[in-house]
Amino acid sequence: MSTDVERIKAASRGLRGTLSESLAAPLTGAIAPDDTQLSKFHGIYQQDDRDLRLERQHQKLEPAWQFMIRARVPAGVCTADQWLALSQLAREHADGSLRLTTRQAFQLHGVLKRDLKPTIQAINKSLLDTIAACGDVNRNVMASPNPWRSDVHAQVTEAARAISDHLTPATRAYHEIWLDGDKLVGEAEAEPIYGATYLPRKFKIALAVPPENDVDVFAQDLGFIAIVRDGALLGYNVTAGGGMGATHGDPTTYPRLADVLGFCAPDEVVGIAEAVVTIQRDHGNRDERKRARLKYTIDDRGLDWFLGELAERRGRPLKPAAEFVFQRHTDRIGWTRGEDGRWHRSVFVQNGRIAGKQLAALDRIAESHRGPLLLTPNQNLIIASVAEKDRTGINRLLEQGEPDGSPLRQAAMACVAMPTCGLAMAEAERYLPDLIGKVSELFAEVGQADTDTVIRMTGCPNGCARPYLAEIGLVGKAPGKYNLRLGGDGKGQRLNRAWRDNLDEGQILEALGGLIRRWAAERDDDERFGDWTHRHVDFAAP
Repeated sequence: MSTDVERIKAASRGLRGTLSESLAAPLTGAIAPDDTQLSKFHGIYQQDDRDLRLERQHQKLEPAWQFMIRARVPAGVCTADQWLALSQLAREHADGSLRLTTRQAFQLHGVLKRDLKPTIQAINKSLLDTIAACGDVNRNVMASPNPWRSDVHAQVTEAARAISDHLTPATRAYHEIWLDGDKLVGEAEAEPIYGATYLPRKFKIALAVPPENDVDVFAQDLGFIAIVRDGALLGYNVTAGGGMGATHGDPTTYPRLADVLGFCAPDEVVGIAEAVVTIQRDHGNRDERKRARLKYTIDDRGLDWFLGELAERRGRPLKPAAEFVFQRHTDRIGWTRGEDGRWHRSVFVQNGRIAGKQLAALDRIAESHRGPLLLTPNQNLIIASVAEKDRTGINRLLEQGEPDGSPLRQAAMACVAMPTCGLAMAEAERYLPDLIGKVSELFAEVGQADTDTVIRMTGCPNGCARPYLAEIGLVGKAPGKYNLRLGGDGKGQRLNRAWRDNLDEGQILEALGGLIRRWAAERDDDERFGDWTHRHVDFAAP
């Protein structure tokens, strides 16, 4: 039997449902239950402030309903005007902060129902949108950031945009509900790619440019790895079947790395993206949502079946994959120079949350620099295409707001978790900075204060901050308790492994302290912490 979500999609008339009526309902800050599922396709999640739940229950009030709005930003490319527009909306209609996501998108948190429509209209006025930022469709298409860095990066960015445009849902519901477009009379428009019930679950695509794997291409449903020789883009290796989500206690769910399928020419990426999406549309699991991602379709039916299905839909098989080398999957904070001689400043943003002095400083830079600001896949920001004469002024403004960041902090990521994510079992964004400080002391004690060991934390096992690819992964299990995972490779090419479950802070620090001391004493020259734990930790031990 199909799930309730499948029923809701089928009856929605192209994602319309009763969203308009829900928005107009005056006696509640929430929308109707079925509409909460449809609103995700429009880039919206209904949430409540969990810090206030008990107090409001005691006062016999409904939950402190609020909404998160996610704006799509293909390849993370944002203009200065778009930045300023989102920053103003954060102050006027949200909680005063901008959140940079691990998919190179913006999130606004704390938006009230009455402000949803004017906020989305303002986002569209800036030439961004929120459609398909969430829901059972292709999400924001990621790419190794900065088309101004090189000609290859520019081509990869254009490919990401082309895929994003091609896979945007065809329904006009978004324009009707949020932008006051003409109302549909009769049956819903056809969805030539998605069909009437869209995909079984979300779908994620990313394009990487070696030697950086900043997009964590092997964590994606579909990936393209740029193959570059002598500065020219020859084409892409195609990957499929990655995914980070899992369910505690259910071995039928698990994180999975994508398989490298083969090689394609640059002009084939859009066609391959459509073919893979339609395979998942037709064969993905619609009866069990926790097993509805492409990784399970491939595992259940076999990689040979998948390759054959892909070859049939595109009329030919892929060519053999080309060689490539990844060196890291984190950002390099600081200045770099592009092929055209202009400069780019990567700015550290702790866990993607920009507020207060840092937001004010970046607003002033956007007002004066007028160049692009780019969202990275690691929750940081790039001020791109800066002339030599402007570097000093930008440095001066950044000093007013950029947080201090050791290499360990710069390499870390956390999901939002408490207090707004309804799936969170434990803290992540609010807690990780404190824990990083204590882990930093452990590394400093063995003379490794400058380590860039990758630590990632999530409040639940769904994997939004890609913790299963970290050298140290912490996955929320209960309030104050985390499962500890070890052994990622620092490149995003090896899953870490479960080591200890349900640990509190003291147990985490005790466990890591012993391992860090052993690593410092026993490691090979320059061996990363993740590589050493992969070789030496007994993962079978209780």
